Amino acid sequence: MEEHEDGQLGTEESQEGQQEALTRVTGMYKDWFLDYASYVILERAVPAIEDGFKPVQRRIMHALKELDDGRYNKVANVVGHTMQYHPHGDASIADAMVQIGQKDLLIDTQGNWGNILTGDGAAASRYIEARLSKFALDVVFSPKITEWQASYDGRKKEPVNLPVKFPLLLAQGAEGIAVGLSTKILPHNFNELIDASIKHLKGQRFKLYPDFPTAGIIDVTNYSDGMRGGKIRIRARISQLDKNTLVINEIPYGTNTSSLIDSILKANDKGKIKIKKIEDNTAADVEILIHLPGGISPDKTIDALYAFTACESSISPLGCIIEDNKPLFIGVQEMLERSTEHTVELLKAELEIQLGELEEQWHFASLERIFIENRIYRDIEEEETWEGVISAIDKGLKPHTANLKRAVTQEDIVRLTEIRIKRISKFDIDKAQQLIDSLEDKIAQIKNNLANLVDYAIDYFKELKSKYGKERERKSEIRIFDEIEATKVVIRNTKLYVNREEGFIGTSLKRDEYVTDCSDIDDIIVFTKSGHMMITKVDSKTFVEKNIIHVAVFKKKDKRTTYNMIYKDGRGGASYVKRFNVTAVTRDKMYDLTSGKAQSDVLYFSANPNGEAEVVTVILRQAGNIKKLKWELDFADVLIKGRGSKGNIVTKYSVKRIELKEKGLSTLKPRKIWFDDTIQRLNVDGRGELLGEFTSEDRLLMISQKGVVKTAIPDLIMRFDDDMIVLEKWVPNKPLTAIYWEGEKELFYVKRFLIENPDKEEVIITAHPKSYLEKVFTDYRPVAEVVFAKKRGQDRKDNLEINLEEFIGLKGITAMGNQLTKEKVLEINSKQPLPYDEPEKHEAVDIEVVDEENVEADQKKTPEQKSKGKKGSKDDESQTKLF
Repeated sequence: MEEHEDGQLGTEESQEGQQEALTRVTGMYKDWFLDYASYVILERAVPAIEDGFKPVQRRIMHALKELDDGRYNKVANVVGHTMQYHPHGDASIADAMVQIGQKDLLIDTQGNWGNILTGDGAAASRYIEARLSKFALDVVFSPKITEWQASYDGRKKEPVNLPVKFPLLLAQGAEGIAVGLSTKILPHNFNELIDASIKHLKGQRFKLYPDFPTAGIIDVTNYSDGMRGGKIRIRARISQLDKNTLVINEIPYGTNTSSLIDSILKANDKGKIKIKKIEDNTAADVEILIHLPGGISPDKTIDALYAFTACESSISPLGCIIEDNKPLFIGVQEMLERSTEHTVELLKAELEIQLGELEEQWHFASLERIFIENRIYRDIEEEETWEGVISAIDKGLKPHTANLKRAVTQEDIVRLTEIRIKRISKFDIDKAQQLIDSLEDKIAQIKNNLANLVDYAIDYFKELKSKYGKERERKSEIRIFDEIEATKVVIRNTKLYVNREEGFIGTSLKRDEYVTDCSDIDDIIVFTKSGHMMITKVDSKTFVEKNIIHVAVFKKKDKRTTYNMIYKDGRGGASYVKRFNVTAVTRDKMYDLTSGKAQSDVLYFSANPNGEAEVVTVILRQAGNIKKLKWELDFADVLIKGRGSKGNIVTKYSVKRIELKEKGLSTLKPRKIWFDDTIQRLNVDGRGELLGEFTSEDRLLMISQKGVVKTAIPDLIMRFDDDMIVLEKWVPNKPLTAIYWEGEKELFYVKRFLIENPDKEEVIITAHPKSYLEKVFTDYRPVAEVVFAKKRGQDRKDNLEINLEEFIGLKGITAMGNQLTKEKVLEINSKQPLPYDEPEKHEAVDIEVVDEENVEADQKKTPEQKSKGKKGSKDDESQTKLF
């Protein structure tokens, strides 16, 4: 191998010519690649902490400042001017400038600059115009404290960093991919950044979370201060326009309406969701209408949109910045603190320069007054040389310069010689003194600001917020997201079939027995005659085991579905009964539900979605001196245990058959349901406010601020409007009372009604656009307090308490109601309702109720020894198989 003088390495074949040619790249790596990597990191991809700009952005801002005359400039002209400083082409400059302009902070734009909502690009740079915004002129530039460097070709001077007196990096965000590292700093809210800077200066704690120009809803639980390893989840804002239409008004950051619609159409094509059509009405604001086919749940579709489309996305931030020509990984809190401290230093530097300039003005104004007031200019009339003139003035000034703040220099004397005769002749001593006094006031003010620099910086930030923060409120709503299980919201787009005898299940067995609709991501639970169970993924054709007795879609963590089983324990063994749940198992593993003996056999099996306990008749074979060949067994007497339990003995004799006698009622307690206001979803995990205990027939009552009243059977996938004011368990015989403002008559009305059609959605206020719902009472005997407005020249009328039960009788839900009062009302308040004794509830059926959780206690008695339990006869949706 030989190394050339230019550092490149050549190749050399071995003497025998049998070894492969090799190229050593060590020198190239050291000399070229590291230089390139450093250049990309420092000069292209990663912003500086000092001003928050990448080099190309900094050069664009510098060019705009040089061209600034208050009028718009063609972007093409700005790009050309920037190329004096930027070593790359016009396309990269134009793209970078459009990105700055779309953030609506530093550049005042004119023309078509594209649309971040739709993804439309900007017009060509020759057609659009730009100038610096007032905000940029105020906070970005200060030439006197700017450090300058030579441009790439040495012809021009450009700023090393711009003196930005604002956390611009966090306001705009930054994204870049370099060599070996990248950065992704998310944008934050303008006003929140200023508030955080003020808190930092006051020594208070603060928290910062992203805020996106596309708005949307964000979950910042795992933001981790914007550092590596953090994550933020973003959702589109989807609401229900009517029962068959959804509307998207805000989209996730990083997407646009075109890509969002494409993702929805793809999910529809794959069968994950089902939609009829999509309309994109986006203009200045986002409006995407999603029309649903009849019978499709809007709530379930909203969840499916989040689960299977770009309506929900996640972003992993990465806080990487350049400091002292080195990449540094820090969080947004530290970025804000460094930026704020840097702003304080810049303000200090500006104040010190202003102080120096004012002191120079004061010095020369005082010197000028001494020169003219004491007629020292006459001392130079006889001087013939320049040195003599300087000397004469210096000699004349000396008796009067004791009060000056610095020594008189030759440059000061030269400036005095440049004063025009006209100025000397019109010199006004009073005006001169006023000028000196005003300069002294300004000097004192600046010295006070320097002495109280932190307070001065706080006032500076407050002024920025007052001047520029009025229309910069937070756009993205911060909310904790609920976890959406894809299997619960996916549309069931295929059909499941079973060949029981041969032991096959799948979606392609169309000639065999149909089981249920399912999706391609569902799990299927299968039970066989030999007492085995397996859970497997949906596929076109899967072999489980011969003689399948039950197959269904498996619901993970399902504590309500209860399996009732009687099996023979091996050949000639005793028979056992057991009840169990299946909440979680390993997929594709075969589980034995018997004790494991050979030739065990399932005699009876049923799957019960609500824990139903039926009554069966056990019939024995005639053998020997058995006296009792037939008796009833009530599954309500059998406790629910784990699937691995052996169960309770039924009989040691041979069973001829088992017959179903009565289908049973649920043995599960009514479900307790809570409402979690944080995520605005129902749950059974104890989070939030307890709404009550619900059976399969109980309903929720929902009333919105718009006056919409509806009831629904609670479902954990239900979504709720933001303006919901009543959410509670519905009691059908309990009247509802509403007070509303009738827009046409301009009076308050009261109505009292029952919900007669629980499946129908009703509006309880009139259709006038000015009508609105004031109060809703869900008590049996509500009381309202009316506070009257004060009339001019009269005392205010005493407050009026009204027993609404006596005030108005029950009417239809569509009735207008009665006038509350003709007087002008200031406010209406709810008071403590009158006492009411609810009628006692008489249960038609009395059955033993057990918890949903597995009960570990074992029962000692056999079913023959137990007394017969009380039975119900309700026909529920349990699936029963007899063998």
